[in-house]
Amino acid sequence: MARPPRIPVWLAWDQPVIYFVTLCVERRQRVLDNAPAFHAIATFARASTTWQTVAAVVMPDHMHALIAPKNREAPVVQYSAGLKRHVRRVVQAPWKWQEGVFDRLLRREESAAEKWLYMRENPVRAGLVERWEAWPYFIGYAPEEL
Repeated sequence: MARPPRIPVWLAWDQPVIYFVTLCVERRQRVLDNAPAFHAIATFARASTTWQTVAAVVMPDHMHALIAPKNREAPVVQYSAGLKRHVRRVVQAPWKWQEGVFDRLLRREESAAEKWLYMRENPVRAGLVERWEAWPYFIGYAPEEL
């Protein structure tokens, strides 16, 4: 089945392009909340020359990230496909990622800080920890730094 064409980035040139993305593991298997998987994700995030990972939370079966392309017209699939390939190769994963990626281009009325607050509370809402600071699988910044 063909995917619909991407909508171009229609933001003012002075507005940063930031996407909120979610990548899920196929059948929501709980395979990401461990040191090897987190290290592979963090390594990809640091090493990317085309995308900046502003912030991310790695959950047992999915991850959320705030990402910014170095080229504002870069397709999100460039980030998601690269991360998925890298993680599976590094951890020699017998599992697979769910096809595709959920992405949302943040508009003026949506702030990266609001998305970060949502992301950081994800482990608390899931009952994994009582306070977000106790969750060890974060990449990125505190809200006041966004």
